[in-house]
Amino acid sequence: MPAPLHLAVALDGAGWHPAAWREPAARPADLFTAGYWTDLVQEAERGLLDLVTLEDSLGLQSTRRDGPDRRTDQVRGRLDAVLVASRVAPTTSAIGLVPTAQVTHTEPFHVSKAIATLDFVSRGRAGWRPQVSAAPADAAHFGRRTVPPVFDGSPAAAAAVDELFAEADDHVEVVRRLWDSWEDDAEIRDVATGRFVDRDKLHHIDFSGRFFSVRGPSIVPRPPQGQPVVAALAHTDRPYRFAARGADLVFVTPDSRDAARDIVDTVQGLRATLAADAGPLRVFADLVVFLDDEPGAARDRRERLDDLDGAPWTSDATIVTGTPAELADQLQDWAAAGLDGFRLRPATLPHDLQAITRAVVPLLQQRGVFRRAYDGRTLRGRLGLDRPVSRYAATRTPEGVSA
Repeated sequence: MPAPLHLAVALDGAGWHPAAWREPAARPADLFTAGYWTDLVQEAERGLLDLVTLEDSLGLQSTRRDGPDRRTDQVRGRLDAVLVASRVAPTTSAIGLVPTAQVTHTEPFHVSKAIATLDFVSRGRAGWRPQVSAAPADAAHFGRRTVPPVFDGSPAAAAAVDELFAEADDHVEVVRRLWDSWEDDAEIRDVATGRFVDRDKLHHIDFSGRFFSVRGPSIVPRPPQGQPVVAALAHTDRPYRFAARGADLVFVTPDSRDAARDIVDTVQGLRATLAADAGPLRVFADLVVFLDDEPGAARDRRERLDDLDGAPWTSDATIVTGTPAELADQLQDWAAAGLDGFRLRPATLPHDLQAITRAVVPLLQQRGVFRRAYDGRTLRGRLGLDRPVSRYAATRTPEGVSA
């Protein structure tokens, strides 16, 4: 019996192809409405997917890596991903919700309480994808710092990238400590005695590092999952180390099964070296998908969209253009490289999302490698991740707390 697959979808705008908003089935007039995102996530939940990720950034989408362009023929602008996830959460009951929130210009205290709140609203289905920003235009929105050029391949650029990820390492650590700063039983809520909270079970985290000095505790009690799932996107060595040190789930971008095996070995090796006590690290491969039932139809659709956009579109992830059966074959083939699952990026919405939920999923179910019902567990539980004990409760001694 093959191991069950985990499946996620990455939702962004009208789809990942820049011309997706011009498809007949697209809903460009609805992109900034709650109903649009609710419909997409509910479709993913009907397909029994593990989770959805919601893209975000602090700058407008762009064809350039270093800042905004002046194109007016592609989607520009987006809603706040954490707020969208919180709006969608009560309309769903099982699927995981993993919004992106930047770490470079956002305070960890704000992120910790926002994601903890999402975990309460969703009853244990929250995650968070921390994102590093190296765009000078993003920094200009805040005016507190400048970001040196990082895209010229120079040693100085590599050092600057390493510095941004070092800050991200600390950001994730602070967020995780704030999630632990309330012990699970800190809330008493005893009307008779008038005690709502046990003050001894709230902890100052007193984090002091190169980038942050945060006292704590959080203003939000410990989330239902204890630690919501932290998911990182990683392409190269420094992001691999970031993911290995602080994430529960990493999205990677191999271009073949052999490359997938090498990446899995790399990130799991780094996990064993950098954070052996952190528990399992799940590895999903990212794939962009164009899917149509008729052979050749997906290729024709991709070429038509490329023509509308003015050039062949490329992606950081492998692009699969074919039928649902061909994608199902590839998922099973690549999974043998040690991947725990896949995050599929629909090239167009809702077309390719519906192809995943209504065609790919049934095929995988028929082959016995995908669930036929949700199990009612939290997102951590669904991914096979234990609910961790608060580090401050774990260090409690008869004399007090040694945190």
